[in-house]
Amino acid sequence: MTLSWLQIMRLGLVQMALGAIVVLTTSTLNRLMVVELALPAVLPGALVALHYGIQITRPQWGYRSDTGGKRTRWIIGGMAILALGGLSAAWGVVVMADQPMLGLIISVLAYAAIGMGVGASGTSLLALLATATAPRRRPAAATITWLMMIFGIAMTAGVSGQFIDPYTPARLMAVVAVVTSGALALTCLAVWKLEARVVAQPEGPSAPFLQGLREIWAEPKARMFTLFVFLSMTAYFMQELILEPYAGLVFGFTPGQSTTLSGAQNGGVFLGMVVVGVAGTALGLLTLRAWVIIGCIGSAGALIGISALGHIGPGAPLLPAVVGLGFFNGMFAVAAIGSMMALAGEGRHAREGTRMGLWGAAQAIAAGFGGLAGAGLADLARLVTNDASAFGAVFTFEALLYLAAALMALRVMEGGVSMSRQTGATVPGE
Repeated sequence: MTLSWLQIMRLGLVQMALGAIVVLTTSTLNRLMVVELALPAVLPGALVALHYGIQITRPQWGYRSDTGGKRTRWIIGGMAILALGGLSAAWGVVVMADQPMLGLIISVLAYAAIGMGVGASGTSLLALLATATAPRRRPAAATITWLMMIFGIAMTAGVSGQFIDPYTPARLMAVVAVVTSGALALTCLAVWKLEARVVAQPEGPSAPFLQGLREIWAEPKARMFTLFVFLSMTAYFMQELILEPYAGLVFGFTPGQSTTLSGAQNGGVFLGMVVVGVAGTALGLLTLRAWVIIGCIGSAGALIGISALGHIGPGAPLLPAVVGLGFFNGMFAVAAIGSMMALAGEGRHAREGTRMGLWGAAQAIAAGFGGLAGAGLADLARLVTNDASAFGAVFTFEALLYLAAALMALRVMEGGVSMSRQTGATVPGE
């Protein structure tokens, strides 16, 4: 047997749990450090960069999962480490208020655990999906699980924001404890006896890990697409650590309001992905390259609008602009995922997993670098100008990166083929 649609949805619950924990560490805790504790934005930027940096081991996690089998234990074990890391990260922020050095040590260990947990659980989950899903269902399965992850991020950010206000350390720890324990419990229930019911025997790599990676890097198309992923994802993640502090410092948002803002942004991402999924995959409208370019250009326009609103200050319509940014981000992201699927099978045979791992590593490096660069540039700009102009300059630079990524997509990606044909996509219920 292969995975049914219901079983694919169950694995999507694991992705949802992953997103629920990670969003608290990359948005809410980040804002608390910058606004409530008045720490430099580069500090949470460095911590988030650490958790992304550790995720460059994703290809190795997938390789181990392929050779060792029993992916369920890696999924649950990774989620347990992630949950512990998320709770410890919140504790680190609480301790940092009175004992900065001790709080920093706790935070470094916590974010390292978060990176390890995401890498082990997330990669093993995708490996199980890849080996246990019928080939014709794989693109749709990936889309379903990605959308569920975005839903988990948006729901957690939106709901937790309501409970954190008025902010106290006790409220923060209570909210994070509920989210992390709930995510771990949901993961255990979702994967319970699932792997044993499907045919998911790994074929086993045909070459050592490093040799296979070198062979993929020697392929011009795979190498160029890796560079495109790095550039576009740097732009995608550059605003991640500065948007909530921007909302707090320039527009006067409370911790709960800025957390809700992050949830609204991810709601926009979800909507953008659904639009591309329906119009591109189901109806075959436009090509993957066209959706990527539309998403990049739209994201650039939204960022310029967010930058301009900073000069208006409190009362400006920041929420609609942020939702618009999320919408175009979602368009770009799901089209980029479809491109990965289309290109993964090209080139040397039996290297699909290695290619996806290489692009996943490029994304992780770009996420860490982009977040850290955005926070660092904001700190530097704030030394010479006011908050609105400083953050606005970073958003404008990010918009330029999106435009550069759109130009690169014109050269790297092939056009003229509909999204449904490029991915071989199917829709649920067929």
